Amino acid sequence: MAGAGLSAVLSYAGRVESPRAQPVPVRTGGFGGAEGLAGYLRTHRISHLIDATHPFAAQMSTNAALAAQETGVPLIRLERPAWRPGPGDAWTPVPDIAEAVQATGETPRRIFLAIGRQHLAPFAARPQHHYLLRLVDPPVSSLPLPQVTLEIARGPFDTASDRALMQRHGIQMIVAKNAGGAGASAKLTAARDLGLPVVMIDRPRLPEAPTAASPEDVLAWLHADLGV
Repeated sequence: MAGAGLSAVLSYAGRVESPRAQPVPVRTGGFGGAEGLAGYLRTHRISHLIDATHPFAAQMSTNAALAAQETGVPLIRLERPAWRPGPGDAWTPVPDIAEAVQATGETPRRIFLAIGRQHLAPFAARPQHHYLLRLVDPPVSSLPLPQVTLEIARGPFDTASDRALMQRHGIQMIVAKNAGGAGASAKLTAARDLGLPVVMIDRPRLPEAPTAASPEDVLAWLHADLGV
């Protein structure tokens, strides 16, 4: 956006303590639901809304769709193509977190739980597993998992380092959300190289909205709509 000379405000959820610096103004925190976001769009005279949230941030995407509908602000969703299994992959697709917990099985395993920190509690139902978590920031409170190892690191990661990480911790299974994109795919290539099974959580259903597969496609949509 900055490179194209377009005025923009970037909104963060506020889950990372020290986000990377950005070339546009930044705000942090929620809006107060769809109504709050609609009020923000009106107050700040926002002309276009880009939903570039994580594919699993279903509530924010829902709020964005409702706010756009209420205000008449054009909306586009940046939706990274989902990952697809290829030759040599051993994936078990599951529809949600609850099914992912079940898919880890009864036999104790060392599991790389690559799902962030928002949905850890359900995995406490499988306390026999030892979980490896990789987080951007150290947790500020105790984790709900009885057996856990933490790696504090910020991506993107490459295949060699992820393969070494899994070997170092004796990982036997990976649980991941299907976020798509290249930035977090190294763990999947590493799993293929090591012959590890992957429990892949499908994306939640999101409201209907125009979508774009890349930032370049979003910019093309903006230029076409603005006539510049």
